[in-house]
Amino acid sequence: MESNQQNKGTFAWVGLVIMTLAAGAFGFMYFDKKELAESKEVVIMEKAKELAFTQTRLDSVSRSLDAKIAEIQQLGGNIEELTKMKAKLEADKASLRKSNKFEIAKYNTKIKEYEQFLADKDVEIAKLREENTMLATSNQTLTSENTTLKTEKETLSQEKLALTDSVTTYNSRNRELSEKVAIGAALKAENIKVLAVTPKGKVKDNDSYRAKRVDKIKLQFTLPPNPLTVPEEKEIIVRVLDPEGAVISDEAMGSGKFSWKGQEMVFTTKDRVAYQNTNQTVEMTYDNAQRFRPGKYSVEVYAEGFRIGSSNFTIK
Repeated sequence: MESNQQNKGTFAWVGLVIMTLAAGAFGFMYFDKKELAESKEVVIMEKAKELAFTQTRLDSVSRSLDAKIAEIQQLGGNIEELTKMKAKLEADKASLRKSNKFEIAKYNTKIKEYEQFLADKDVEIAKLREENTMLATSNQTLTSENTTLKTEKETLSQEKLALTDSVTTYNSRNRELSEKVAIGAALKAENIKVLAVTPKGKVKDNDSYRAKRVDKIKLQFTLPPNPLTVPEEKEIIVRVLDPEGAVISDEAMGSGKFSWKGQEMVFTTKDRVAYQNTNQTVEMTYDNAQRFRPGKYSVEVYAEGFRIGSSNFTIK
């Protein structure tokens, strides 16, 4: 009996030991698995943080790239290369968001390339800024010079206008003076007489003549001296107007046309006289093919653009 009780106690103790050992083994396995799970979770969290940080860096590079594109475009530079790099960057950002793998090292390498590209563009931007500053200075200088030239041009225009006014005034005065000199130098026909020449060649000196006894008329006048008139050959033009005011003319007898004060007029006869400035007497004869009709006739004498004398006679 006593022996059986001892065996039972031994078995109980052995069972307890076995249970204790089993519980210890299960406990060790549980804690080992829990520690492994926590370690994996830590790794996942770290990778997620790296991924988020990488995404943030790519976003920062994208913003810097946008800023440089805008500045280079404003400075007048070429943004073609920047635009291509921007498209590549956006593709990398999209690829990173879709990727299930934590290829952080790959994107870190790309980020360094982007950052180096941006650094190179900083040099280009600095150069463009310098060139634009120089251009702005040059433009300012040109604007200043242009303003000066405009001012000088306006001054010259005013001076030219003043000079033109002076020249116009001078020409006007000179023309007036020339006209006065010309008027002063004009010939004058004085003591004008119209003599009748009969068919028999006799000369009658009277104020009126009978028509049947007038075959020709002889004009006689004096050219007084004038210190302003050049002694030279002068053309003397005569117009004889009938009682109705019509000019007696016959081309066969030397009549024609001449210009006086801008108008074309018919003359009766003309002749060239060697003016000697000595109070000389001039005689001019006109042979009228037609008989003079009764009435009062007028005679006008012209020379060098002036009417230098006039007279009249009567035919009965």
